[in-house]
Amino acid sequence: MPAYAVAIVHQVEFGPDIVEYLERIDATLEPFGGRFLVHGGNVEAVEGGWTGDLIVIEFPDRDQVRAWYDSPAYQAILRLRTDHMTADVFFADGLPVGYNGADSLGK
Repeated sequence: MPAYAVAIVHQVEFGPDIVEYLERIDATLEPFGGRFLVHGGNVEAVEGGWTGDLIVIEFPDRDQVRAWYDSPAYQAILRLRTDHMTADVFFADGLPVGYNGADSLGK
């Protein structure tokens, strides 16, 4: 079942460290089957408000998300981002094919 690394970016101090981070992150994702699904761009708030940028990275499963985040390659660039960006970052599990909203009722 797929899993996702999700970030809601609130503030970025754009400079050489962020450029380096962006130039290096794709190579850290590849060994774990990670790929960007959403990377900033236009977000249309249809209910409530929205500020910031949304980033969604898909992985084959939760183990791969965690392995990527903990990997030496990603840890080597992590400070390039965290020193210059304020964001909420979390992992979320996807759902199986055929899942329906009513499945959450536990019937």
